[in-house]
Amino acid sequence: MADRREVVLSERERQCLRWVEEGKSSWVIGVILKVSLNTVNFHVKNAMRKLETTSRTQCVVKARRLGLL
Repeated sequence: MADRREVVLSERERQCLRWVEEGKSSWVIGVILKVSLNTVNFHVKNAMRKLETTSRTQCVVKARRLGLL
């Protein structure tokens, strides 16, 4: 299981997850951050992989619990 010692999220991954936490869609996050929808999904999927989660919601909860957000 991933834990805080081995998980490092990039600043952009953290930004994307913070907006996911607020209920924003990838498209809206892209508009806010001035990046493409694909770029947002890339960062969210990387965070999900690093945290070994299978959904955006699970990823945000785990990142928050581990103190990464």
